[in-house]
Amino acid sequence: MTEMTVGVPRRWAGWGRTRHLAGMVVAMVAGMVLLGPLWRVGGDLLGGAGVLARPDVGALVMATDMALGMVAWMWYRGDAWAATGEMSAAMYVPFLLLLPPWWAGWVGDDALLLGGHLLMVPAMALVALRHRHPVAAPPRRHPVAAAVARRWPVGLALLMTADLWFAPTVFSAWTLLVLPGGYLVLGAWRRRFGDRRQLAVQLVGLAVWGGLAAVALAAPAGVAGTLVGLGWLGHAGWDLWHHRADGVVPRGYAQWCIALDVAVGVTTLLAVASG
Repeated sequence: MTEMTVGVPRRWAGWGRTRHLAGMVVAMVAGMVLLGPLWRVGGDLLGGAGVLARPDVGALVMATDMALGMVAWMWYRGDAWAATGEMSAAMYVPFLLLLPPWWAGWVGDDALLLGGHLLMVPAMALVALRHRHPVAAPPRRHPVAAAVARRWPVGLALLMTADLWFAPTVFSAWTLLVLPGGYLVLGAWRRRFGDRRQLAVQLVGLAVWGGLAAVALAAPAGVAGTLVGLGWLGHAGWDLWHHRADGVVPRGYAQWCIALDVAVGVTTLLAVASG
C-alpha cells in the first residue's frame, strides 16, 4: 500500500505561523496588562516601589510579564518546551544586550525600552522559524492546560481585580449601569432579541440596576458604597442564571462577569467597612 500525504500550500503554512506569532504577541501584551498591577502592589507592600521604577529593573520585569503570558499561550497550544524556553529567552536577550550600554550611560531610558522591543521581533521570528511545525496538524493541548483554558475567563477576572484585594476601592454608583448595559449591547450584537421576552428581561435588569444606581447617588457616602457593593454582588447571581441559560451572552462572558462582580462587590464592601 502506498502512503499518501496531503500537501499544504506554502501560503497557508506561512499564514499559520503568522497567526501563531500574532497569538503570542497578544499573550505578551495580556501578560503585561494583567501582571503589571501585581508588581505595583507587591512593590508597595514590600517597599520596593523605588526599585521597580528603575528603567533597567522595569525592562526585566516587563520581559518577565511578556514571557509568562507567552509561556501560558504556548503551554495551552502544546508547543514543545524547547521552543517555549527559547521564545522566553527572546524576551530577555534584547534587553540584556542593551543593559550594559545603558549602565555605561551610552544609551538613554527610551532607547533601552524601545530598542529592546524592536530587537524582540526578529528574535521571536528566528525562534519561530527554528521550531516551525506543520500547520496542517492540529495543535496539541496538554490535558491540564485544556482544563484551565475552559475556565480562562475566571482567571482573567481574578487577575484584573487582584489589586483590589490589597487596596479596596468604593466604585462609583454609575458603574452599576455598566452591568446590565453589557448584556444589552452583547445581546443586540449577537441578535438574541428576536424573542421579545429576552429583551424584556434585559430591560427589567436595566431598570433594577439603574434604580439602584439612582438611590445610591442620592444616599450618603457610606450607604451609597454599601448599595454599590451589594449591586455588584447581586449581579453575580444574574450572571450565573445567564451562564446556565446560555442565551443572551456567551458563557465565557458570564463566567468572567461572575468572578469580576464578586471581587468588585466584596472589595467595595470591605472598603466601606474600613471607612
